[in-house]
Amino acid sequence: MAPVKFTRKEIEARNHREEAAIIIDNVVYNVTEFMEDHPGGVDVLLNNAGKDASQCFADVGHSDIAMEWREKFVIGEVVDEERWPEVKRVVQEPPPAEPFSLTSLLNVWGPPLVLAGLATLVYTYLFPTA
Repeated sequence: MAPVKFTRKEIEARNHREEAAIIIDNVVYNVTEFMEDHPGGVDVLLNNAGKDASQCFADVGHSDIAMEWREKFVIGEVVDEERWPEVKRVVQEPPPAEPFSLTSLLNVWGPPLVLAGLATLVYTYLFPTA
């Protein structure tokens, strides 16, 4: 069965709480039932209702679970002649771990050891044993 095709004009009319639809990468989603459950709040969906929210969706950096979950709300796609290029999702890679070295060890343990030594000197100066 072929997916339902919508023009962008048809989606523009679905821009209120009672009927809200958004477009993400040329796929149309009915988010009316999802508004109260959306982790980012109702306002985010209402602000994007009736519009193409591809860039907004990509900028937030949704999890893979969110990417799968949104499939429950698909109602169709944009007609072929009104399709836009898909927005690429930016995946932030964690910075590479610093290799273990003597310098990194001293950076972590140096300050506490110096303070412990100073505290010992101050203690022995203030409370000398006979």
